[in-house]
Amino acid sequence: MKHILGIGNALVDVMTQIDNDTILEKFSLPKGSMTLVDNEKSQAVKSGTINFKRNLASGGSAANTIHGLAMLKANAGFIGSIGNDETGDFFENDMKIAGVKTMLFRRSTMTGTAVALISPDSERTFATHLGAAVELYAEDLKPELFKSFNILYLEGYLINDKSLVEKACRIAREKNMEVALDLASYNVVLAKIDDFRDIVKKYVDIIFANEQEARSFTGLDPEKALNILAEQCNIAVVKTGKEGSLIRRKEEIIKISSLPVDCRDTTGAGDLYAAGFLYGYANNLTLDKCGALGSLLAGNVIELVGARIPEKRWQKINSQVLSIVKE
Repeated sequence: MKHILGIGNALVDVMTQIDNDTILEKFSLPKGSMTLVDNEKSQAVKSGTINFKRNLASGGSAANTIHGLAMLKANAGFIGSIGNDETGDFFENDMKIAGVKTMLFRRSTMTGTAVALISPDSERTFATHLGAAVELYAEDLKPELFKSFNILYLEGYLINDKSLVEKACRIAREKNMEVALDLASYNVVLAKIDDFRDIVKKYVDIIFANEQEARSFTGLDPEKALNILAEQCNIAVVKTGKEGSLIRRKEEIIKISSLPVDCRDTTGAGDLYAAGFLYGYANNLTLDKCGALGSLLAGNVIELVGARIPEKRWQKINSQVLSIVKE
């Protein structure tokens, strides 16, 4: 089995269930987006939603994916930057308990948090204060950190430091690793479209995008966007929500159905889809099985609030994964 290394923003998610979308308008947060905020606004959003039900979980897009892979018993590692505080301890312990090999840089800045505002229709909107997460620098990345890994998985949010992304990709190439990239958020893609296109063209083997991100990258609907993305890398995956997902490798095109589930919160759906897909890919499964595994994990996480699936539920998931692998 191939070993997978993730690099991303190490954050702690503050999952908050709001009763209507007026709070999004109050804080000028576009629904369904990830908006970067400073510490002052982060504290204001937290204070302004103090009366809503909330819970904490270690998070960050790539961290969610790597955590999911570890819960599937895959060999997974994570590189990130956290504060030298209790929130950072919470993040590190949660990853280690799952079985992730953590390579975390401790900083004097506070650990980053992502306030996830979950609307009644299950859409989530993030107000993210990156804190220490953005203090991961290109010079921190040494070849020895990549040792024994076969696939590098990057979250698109890192594109704000393109030199970091390029350094990671160059080391991965030198180590004969494949590079997988999730586009992360449509507004980030729009803001950094030229940088994304450059990185994808030079380095990316597997690309993940949801419908909005694919449109931001190509200007096209999912089917046409899939074709454009597949021309630039080995495997393109476009996630289309309740419609499932589309996968293309060269002339092979596959449509994967979503699971019939009771959706409570879409937080982590794309991240866990990537975990399932990459687990299958790391085990040399066919693309239809990779997609089925992605759909399985995404379907499970959206029935819960937050991007963490309880360990008890993982027991059932791992049994289902085994059935798909053996089909």
